Amino acid sequence: MGSFSPEPPKPWVETPLIFSPPISRAAGCNIYLKLENTQPSGSFKSRGVGNMMLRAISTSDQPEGSKFHFYCSSGGNAGLACATTAIISLRQPATIVVPTSTSAFMIAKLRELGADVVQMGASWAEADAFLRETLLLPEEGLTKVYVPPFDHPDVWAGVSTMVDEIALDMGVGMGGRFEGVGGLDGIVCNVGGGGLLNGVMEGLARNAKRLGGRDGTKVLAVETVGAESLYASVLAGELVTLPAITSIATSLGARRVSQKTWEWAQTAGADKLISATVTDQEAAMACVRFLDDARILIEVACGATVATAYNGDLRRYLGKGLTDEEWARRNVVLVVCGGSNISWEILEKYKETYGRE
Repeated sequence: MGSFSPEPPKPWVETPLIFSPPISRAAGCNIYLKLENTQPSGSFKSRGVGNMMLRAISTSDQPEGSKFHFYCSSGGNAGLACATTAIISLRQPATIVVPTSTSAFMIAKLRELGADVVQMGASWAEADAFLRETLLLPEEGLTKVYVPPFDHPDVWAGVSTMVDEIALDMGVGMGGRFEGVGGLDGIVCNVGGGGLLNGVMEGLARNAKRLGGRDGTKVLAVETVGAESLYASVLAGELVTLPAITSIATSLGARRVSQKTWEWAQTAGADKLISATVTDQEAAMACVRFLDDARILIEVACGATVATAYNGDLRRYLGKGLTDEEWARRNVVLVVCGGSNISWEILEKYKETYGRE
């Protein structure tokens, strides 16, 4: 591997925000899609993981030309972002540790990038423990960098840039394409370990005045049943760990959300940060319908977000008490977080397994 550049290229890009007429009709309000599926790694993880890795190099006390090796524990998308950043942008090696539940499809993608892949443990937590306890042992002449998939301030800061971009398009006084629509009333994202949600909340706090919204900007945080670690914590009133992940949305497979995610859930208030769940069937079939409506292929974890526009949850949670006319004027952004654990063959299996309602 060649030495890294002192000023490596930024491993993420600004992504489009588009208005979607068909999904707006389905939801009954104005739906905008933040297309994080267009990131270099195929998901929003390029922002957070990429930012954390750049910060690790820029703040390192190692001399120029030193060798770095990046290590990430991930069921897929964070690992892809780590490998893409390390190998393509920084020209440094990456090792990705994945649980045994990770599909051969995702493992092949990682290896095609040139990453070393290790399978260990039945869950992300076990894979992560193996990485930290075994692979990060010091090695002379090599700087090993641990890249957490979601639980790090630099990860959240990178993700928060997404909201800065939304504010440029929709914010008051920014001259953006959607400045005159009346502000942002809601943003919907999914929750795995909480890195995406933490970044969204951080970005909203920074851009609250610009984005406006009739009642402020509410956040709907969505999980699938069987991977609902935040939802279970909200119900219990304390941060809890799920006994196991039983959802097909393995990208949401963190049995416990980050401490920061739980803090946001407590401080934001239940009327501003709303935790919700959808079934695997709803998420999977949302992927099928989204391909028809948006011509975009997304994995089932992202389907959890999109499902709320199709199954009535969006209005149930964000439009409570509003008339049809009032709801029709609301502006909601769906974070199309992307994800690479999807193909036409996988989508066909969803259709066979769950069918159309």
